Amino acid sequence: MTTSIRHESPQAAWDALVRGNNRFVTGAPAHPRQDIERREALAAKQKPFAAVFGCADSRLSAEIIFDVGLGDLFVVRNAGQVIAETIIGSLELSVEVLGVPLILVLGHDECGAIRATIDATEGTLRSEGEFIHNLVDRIRPTVTAANQAGKFEIDDITELHVQDTINELLTRSKLISDAVKAGKLAVVGANYKLALGEIHPIVIVGDIK
Repeated sequence: MTTSIRHESPQAAWDALVRGNNRFVTGAPAHPRQDIERREALAAKQKPFAAVFGCADSRLSAEIIFDVGLGDLFVVRNAGQVIAETIIGSLELSVEVLGVPLILVLGHDECGAIRATIDATEGTLRSEGEFIHNLVDRIRPTVTAANQAGKFEIDDITELHVQDTINELLTRSKLISDAVKAGKLAVVGANYKLALGEIHPIVIVGDIK
């Protein structure tokens, strides 16, 4: 049976994600806590050590890129990791009910939602989906701000979007921002490189070195 270690501090949780990503990048994943015993042990209760809010992109599977197992991560995803009330509610649940000490907001290069927003600002987006346009409208302020600052590359815009997402999360959720102020929680924003498999921190809010 694979053993489970509950990482109680923001630093310990972040270190565990970094170690797991290093194993994934080097091609030596441990595939921990994925056996029958682990599955059965989790049936009654979950206690993940981190929450991940990431893009719904099929290439961004959190449990794989961080080499963790069942019950380790509380994962919330949508296209372009766009904040919404349901997203905030889910992340508040992870903090207040499940007690995670870390929230990771994870973007990635060549994000389709951000590319669609760039196309929309250039007048070249061809989409009939009403709610695709709604999604684009949520990301558009970041693209506009980036362009006004002379940034037009998708990687630069993605990094700014991750920062804006964290700012919005902390501004709108008193529960999450209070947990950060109390030292119980940290929020990390990072970018995932698809070809390399690496995560690169962009912004850290809270007690993590």
